[in-house]
Parts: sequence; C-alpha cells; structure tokens
Amino acid sequence: MRRFRNGKIIATLGPKSGSEEQIRALFHAGADVFRLNMSHGTHAEQRAVHANIRKVEQEVGRPICVMLDLQGPKLRLGELPHEGVRLAVGQHYRLDLDPKKGDATRACLPHPEIFAALAPGQDLLINDGRVRLLIDRCDKSSADVTVTVGGKIATRKGVNVPGVALAISAMTNKDRADLAFGLELGVEWVALSFVQRPEDITDARVLVDGRARILAKLERPTALEHLTDIVQAADAIMVARGDLGVELPPESVPGWQKRIVRAARQAGKPVTIATQMLESMVSSPSPTRAEASDVATAVYDGADSVMLSAETATGDFPVEAVAMMHRIITQVEKDPLYRAIMDSDHHQPNRTAHDAITAAARQVAQTMNAVAIVTYTTSGSTTLRAARERPTVPILCVTPRLDTARALCLAWGVHAVSGFDATGFTDMTWRAVEIAKREGFAARGDRLVITAGVPFGVTGSTNLLHIANVGE
Repeated sequence: MRRFRNGKIIATLGPKSGSEEQIRALFHAGADVFRLNMSHGTHAEQRAVHANIRKVEQEVGRPICVMLDLQGPKLRLGELPHEGVRLAVGQHYRLDLDPKKGDATRACLPHPEIFAALAPGQDLLINDGRVRLLIDRCDKSSADVTVTVGGKIATRKGVNVPGVALAISAMTNKDRADLAFGLELGVEWVALSFVQRPEDITDARVLVDGRARILAKLERPTALEHLTDIVQAADAIMVARGDLGVELPPESVPGWQKRIVRAARQAGKPVTIATQMLESMVSSPSPTRAEASDVATAVYDGADSVMLSAETATGDFPVEAVAMMHRIITQVEKDPLYRAIMDSDHHQPNRTAHDAITAAARQVAQTMNAVAIVTYTTSGSTTLRAARERPTVPILCVTPRLDTARALCLAWGVHAVSGFDATGFTDMTWRAVEIAKREGFAARGDRLVITAGVPFGVTGSTNLLHIANVGE
C-alpha cells in the first residue's frame, strides 16, 4: 500500500478509536503514526491498543509507527469545592502549599518550584489562561495575588507561569514508569512534554538508551530561548500549540510556528504541527474553513506531519477527521505554489560527503526524470537527509531494521520497506529495482536514483550515488 502524498498524519488513539476495527479504518483513511497519550488510560488499556496496532500492521503489510506521548510535569491547583470558586476582577486571593481544601479566599498550589521562581509583578494563568492573576507578594510557600481576568477555578485546573524557567525536570515519576512501559512495548518514538532546555532531552536519552527516538514537544516560551540547541539535541520536534498558545500571546504563535518548522527542517529533523487542527470535527463531520486553512498552512510551510488529538481520540468522527486531513494535504501538494515554496526554501547542505551525495541525488532525480530516490539505510540517517531535501519524487527507504522503517513513517515523503540490505553493488541495484517495482514506484523503462554507503551497513557513511534503469 502506497500513500500518494508526502506529508504524514498522526492520529491519537483513545476511547473512540482504540479497537482493532477502528485502527484499521484510521490507517486506511490515511493515518501513518498512532499516538498513545499517557495522560489518559491505564497501562493495560494502552497495551491492548498497541497490540491492536500490530495486528493491523501484520494485516496490511506496511510498517506502522507508534508514538508514546509522556504527560510531563503538568502544574495544577489542589482541591477546591466541588462547584469550584468564581474569582472577580480586582479580588485579592492567596495561593499556598497548605494541602487543605481551598475556598473563596485561598487555594492550594502544590508546587514549591513555582513559588521558588515567582516574583512580584509576574502573571499566573489558570485553566488555559481563562483566569489571570497578578503576583503582589510572594515567598517560598505562598503568594498573594490580584485577579486581573476573572472566572471560575476548580480542582486540578492547570497553572501556567509565562516567561519563567521552572526548576523542574521534564520527566516526573509517572513519566519514568510510563517510559519504561513504552520501551517494553517497543514504541518507535517517545514524545517528551514541556521541554525547557536541551538538558531535558539529554537526561531522557540516558533512560531511553537507544531503544526509541525522542521527539521534543515545544510547549513553553522558555524552550524557544534554546530553540537551536533543543533542535540539535532531539530527533524530532513538535509545535504543541496548546500550552504554547496559553503562555504566548495568540498573535505570536503563527510566527513561532514558522520559525520552529524552519529550524527543524534546516537541521533535517522531522517536525510536527499539533493541537486544534480540526477541533470542530470532535462533534462535526466537517471542519471550519479556518481549520482547513490551518492544516494547509502547516503543509505549505513544509512540516513533515500534522497531528489529530481529541478529533480521533474522543471525537464522534475519527475516521472522517483523518480522511479530511488526508484530502487537505493531497490538495496542497498538487498546488504548483507548494512546489515553488519547497524549492525556494531550500537549505544549503553541510560540507560533508553524505550531505553532498544526498543533495546531488535530489538534483539528479529531477534532471533525469527519475520516478523515485532509493535510500539504503540502517539507522535512518541517510533517508532523513533525503527528506530534508524535499525532492520532487518519492523517497523509497530500504532498511534491514523494522524499527527504522516504522520510525521513518513520521518523515516527509518516505515510504519505508524493511527486511532487506545490500551485500554489494550489483545486489544493491537489483534489490532497489525489484522493490521499486513491487511497491508500485517503478515500471519498465523508468529510472531510479540510488544512494547508499560503502561499505554497506555502516551508519552515516552515505558516499555512493547510482542511476539505475528499470528493466523487465
């Protein structure tokens, strides 16, 4: 089965979509990657969903990627009355570490790291920014505040501290347990939430120990101060516009989205756009025109993938949401303007042999009117370099490793095939031709551009470019 588009679709699985039947329908509608959101569900429930994914994978005969999304250090209020508390503009209120149930005068904020970082004049945001508090006075265990934007607060509502780097790890004890569980399952990607600095990724990489790839979710403005270093440290990037849009002014988010996509593309790292892309399809069979435009903008910017969250996890129309996203991506990629943007926003390769070969492959494929670029890879690095070039033809990845083939489902334009490797130059050419014919990329008389590393099987050694003619 071949996708006739380059951009990829991530679908979050949940109560409305975790069955084998639903996963099969989502895959056929266009989902390339399935996300397990560890903020919800038990390990037993997620294990069953993962097993269903692998059953569908066996049935369709194509690698399917699984992403484990860790909850991260979500900051929340303590217990309040069941009906909540309504705060009025100008009202004085108190936040503290006292675990007693809150009331109309105070509430527990069980996070000493927040109080340690606060200063008078700063803002606190509650419930996705619906309620805004100004810090008047604070110490290591409490803060007196004035309500500047009123509204209702309730137990466990989220708290954001804009513009403040908090002394907390990107991984909680729950995250560590969830990570161990995900690595035992054999997920291909681990999404690290609330990354603030590159050290967050370095710490997580020690725990992952090469068993999965790390995607950094950019959700806090403090991460943007270290954007270049975070992009270099991670294997992929997600523009997580939910929390990012709470702490940044809404008008700043589109510009940052474009800057993050550009930084990731320049580094050759897959980049995903997420949050509220087709939000109205949670309860409607069709999106708003603005949502369709939002997805299209991400595709025009050159993002590797776009993600559905509640639309497929809990929404009433999960298959329709994936099918709509598939149609939007396909329509954009047919637009001549899309190709003009990809060509004009082309990044200069690094001065290395493997980058030079990959850049040349793109040009040769276009000049020779080839039908595909075939990349031989073990780790996936050769294929990701080819994806960074955004060629005019598909990228057919040939790898001996199933985990590599699955992981590359996240990357732009890549169709991965596992279980094969080359033993020599002649074998390399023969296999490339046969696989391209079998997978529907080539027929007699077509040309393929092949990149590989000699000696074969050595990671990061891309140094060979070959043009192959497809015969009988």
